[in-house]
Amino acid sequence: MNKLSSVIVAAIASAVLSGCGIYSFSGTSIQPDVHSITVNPIENRAMKVNPSLSNTLTNELQDQYRRLTKLEMTSEDGDLEVSGYITSYSVTPTAVTSTDVAAQNRLTITVKIEFKNNKHEEDNFEKDFVAFADYDSTQSLDSVESALCDQIVKTLVEDIFNATVANW
Repeated sequence: MNKLSSVIVAAIASAVLSGCGIYSFSGTSIQPDVHSITVNPIENRAMKVNPSLSNTLTNELQDQYRRLTKLEMTSEDGDLEVSGYITSYSVTPTAVTSTDVAAQNRLTITVKIEFKNNKHEEDNFEKDFVAFADYDSTQSLDSVESALCDQIVKTLVEDIFNATVANW
């Protein structure tokens, strides 16, 4: 009898969750009338420019939406639109030794994102996203830049994705 009631409760919970229309087990909360997304190229307006960062960030964002949503990727006029630009790409010392030498450096990337939900304008926002990675100062930026950028882009993409379609 206890198993039967557990099965009934699970079935009711499943029906309620699937019936609300905006919940999915991928963690997104996209309204049922939203079917497409446009991810515009993320421009690089930072003073210091990493030539591949703009394309990498744009491609990773597009891939994230393709992987984790059922939204159709369109080149323009999507129900959802993501656009933005890199505002800062900087290296700063984070840990200084007793001899006033940096022991660690931090690469920080800031991106301003404008999100438009053309079906539900109350979801629109413009926001800065910041991510960073630290590295040992005995290493040159050139030797670690690619790996650091990959790590930072992954964090930025997750943060932007969560802010736009996961409502986290």
